[in-house]
Amino acid sequence: MTGFVSETPSAALAPLGPEERAALERAVSLLAGRRLAVLTGAGLSTDSGIPDYRGPTSVPRNPMTYQQFVGDEVLRRRYWARNHVGWRHLRRADPNAGHAAVARLEQRGLLSGLITQNVDKLHSAAGSTRVIDLHGTFDRVVCLQCSSTFPRSRIAEILEDLNPGYLERESDAGDVAPDADADVDDTGDFVMAPCPVCGGMLKPDFVYFGENVPKDRVAEAYALVDGAEGLLVAGSSLTVMSGLRFVRHASKAGKPVVIVNRGWTRGDEFASLKIEAGVSEALTYLADELPDLPD
Repeated sequence: MTGFVSETPSAALAPLGPEERAALERAVSLLAGRRLAVLTGAGLSTDSGIPDYRGPTSVPRNPMTYQQFVGDEVLRRRYWARNHVGWRHLRRADPNAGHAAVARLEQRGLLSGLITQNVDKLHSAAGSTRVIDLHGTFDRVVCLQCSSTFPRSRIAEILEDLNPGYLERESDAGDVAPDADADVDDTGDFVMAPCPVCGGMLKPDFVYFGENVPKDRVAEAYALVDGAEGLLVAGSSLTVMSGLRFVRHASKAGKPVVIVNRGWTRGDEFASLKIEAGVSEALTYLADELPDLPD
């Protein structure tokens, strides 16, 4: 169990409807015999109890921007207080059937690799090995002054010492975003932790809105797409350019692009096939039905 109040993890796969099954059969025909790159977003982790940003039933959110974090001490304190509560929920989340299906595709040799926009590390927990964490991961913290990095667990211990009893008072957070931002209001007296090395400003080591993905990480992701013969997108609205650019890149190269997502995505016009279906159900079907690659 994740501990999230707002979402219940899905234990069983829903049966596929006739239209969903027909669309997935077309996907198998389109992707069979090709080594694939996979791009995943927050919609994949909803079955693990982690709410997404823009799904049909998601709560409207205003995520913290990088500029707000570094430029406004009040907002930064608010974020660290909410993150202190939320990350404990996120680290208890378990991989779901969709994560397991992607790992199985890799184990069968059908993938060039995986790009994920999620920071929850559930792909790695499910057994995927070639994972590009495009936006970073929730379990590390970086100092913006000296560039030292720390396990999030170490910073949690420091925050607990600086804010005794806070977790107990705020344990009933009503909602937690994919970046571990919990719905907590009492944040004005929260004491932030300085960098243990230089005393500088600490930040969770993932990419905020308004912040650029490191260039070497982007280059690695492009190389992964270039090494594939098709692109499978699962659970992403592709609203931000950090993911959309790989869809455009694959489409421009003439590679088939299959998108699995409930609702509109910004990449629909570049898709060879768009499938409106549950992400875990669709990925499990594809892992079962895609044939082995020819020798």
